[in-house]
Amino acid sequence: MPQDAPSGLETRPISAEEFPAFLKVLFDAFGDDFRDDECEIESLVFEPERSLAVFDEDAIVGTAAIFSRELTVPGAVTPVAAVTMVGVAPTHRRRGLLTSLMRRQLTELHENEREPVAALWASEAGIYGRFGYGPAARGARLTTRTPRLRMRPGTDRGTGRIRRVELDRARADLRAVYEQLRPTTVGWLNRNGSWWDYRLWDPEHRRRGATALRAAVYEEPEGRVTGYVVYSIKSDWAVSEPNNEVRIRELAAATPEAHAATWGFVAELDLVRGLTARNRPLDEPLQHLLADPFAVELTAVDNLWVRVVDVGRALAARTYAQEIDVVLEVTDVVCPWNQGRWRLSGGPKGAACSRTTEAADIALTSTELGAAYLGGTSLSALAAAGRVDEQHDGAVAATSPAFAHDREPWCPEVF
Repeated sequence: MPQDAPSGLETRPISAEEFPAFLKVLFDAFGDDFRDDECEIESLVFEPERSLAVFDEDAIVGTAAIFSRELTVPGAVTPVAAVTMVGVAPTHRRRGLLTSLMRRQLTELHENEREPVAALWASEAGIYGRFGYGPAARGARLTTRTPRLRMRPGTDRGTGRIRRVELDRARADLRAVYEQLRPTTVGWLNRNGSWWDYRLWDPEHRRRGATALRAAVYEEPEGRVTGYVVYSIKSDWAVSEPNNEVRIRELAAATPEAHAATWGFVAELDLVRGLTARNRPLDEPLQHLLADPFAVELTAVDNLWVRVVDVGRALAARTYAQEIDVVLEVTDVVCPWNQGRWRLSGGPKGAACSRTTEAADIALTSTELGAAYLGGTSLSALAAAGRVDEQHDGAVAATSPAFAHDREPWCPEVF
């Protein structure tokens, strides 16, 4: 049954009419100002029926919501409960509201047989591990000085051309490239409905002194677009020379040539000396295109946190890099239906996972299982940290490579 709210408080989904009040509580909790245009853009993707609000009499004092999306996992695409808008009013902290919201979300997902996996971005890394979320993907903050971005001799930028396009007119091309990549790029989410509007929303108060967003696409000789970059420019002039900075919102390319050409375009913009991208993959290929691979600084940051909601369905929803047949003993105090032993068998073509009474090979908690789910955190590393228990010699070494993926999982958008 869903967890009850703390004594004297009511928890329930909100109506569409209650959304402004819901959002005001969230913005206040994050120390931000509420604006009407924020409410308008958020309402494009908000699902009132998947929201939860804690009420103290008539006032909302706690918030949480879910977006119904799809997540690319190794070898497959699976429905994911994209957890968002989690906040507690400062007057009601330390009263168990967050715990009750997290437990109720997960319990309802299980009881209603909804998404087998949940994912979120953590405002603070120390919060969500206690609810069974594990750090499943990492990203990188990329910074560099553009004069240092010199491509290696022989770098192939293809025979296509870079074309500047008004952002609204570029939407179809951006979507086409994104959808070409999404089915195989672990950590990417679908962008149906209004999600492209949400992703490209660009109010002046969010620009941090930069221009409006601009777009450029890489077009093959036959006219097909295979790469794009969405960016802005922050103007800055030193005493005797320009010191502008290009800020990348999103860059995607379906071919190595398109990748080299789009990076080359932003690196060679006139009057620009600095370049930043707040969210890039940790294994960003740009560094391998350069004569000086260390011309870009990549600072690792957390990205997606994943929660395995239903062990059997979640582990069967992805494929594995090599054949696997292992019994996992899972401890899960938040989602007790996951407790016990599970036999996972499968490989590159698919998998099955069901309860078993056989002896366990590996013991771990739901947090470690979530961290390993996308292939970005290895079971071997978790075992070395003492967070995965090997029940017999060689079990981790045999299992860890099967969970791995050939690229670092990475989500390009915060939700």
